[in-house]
Amino acid sequence: MLSNMRDHLAALHDILRNMAAGNLDEAAEIAESRLGVSSLERHGASHMANLMPEGMQSVGTGMHKAASHFALKAQEGEVLPAYRALSEVTAACVACHAAYRIR
Repeated sequence: MLSNMRDHLAALHDILRNMAAGNLDEAAEIAESRLGVSSLERHGASHMANLMPEGMQSVGTGMHKAASHFALKAQEGEVLPAYRALSEVTAACVACHAAYRIR
């Protein structure tokens, strides 16, 4: 689980780096492949879900959906709407890390 979260953080960094360089299509690809709904199998989400409280599962699902939404917005090529959508992703991260700890 911690390895997945570290990769999520690295993906956010790669997304921001690409957005700053004006590479919204690359940012969208990273978001969908590493954070979005299509990344769930890669991260073993079905196995991980059994280890998480229901609220954590819900916030996590929201983050993955928000990442897919961001990818669509980034593909549209407009920076500000893409950043707004990305803030939905980071809001889920903040909410989860504020409420849950792995011991």
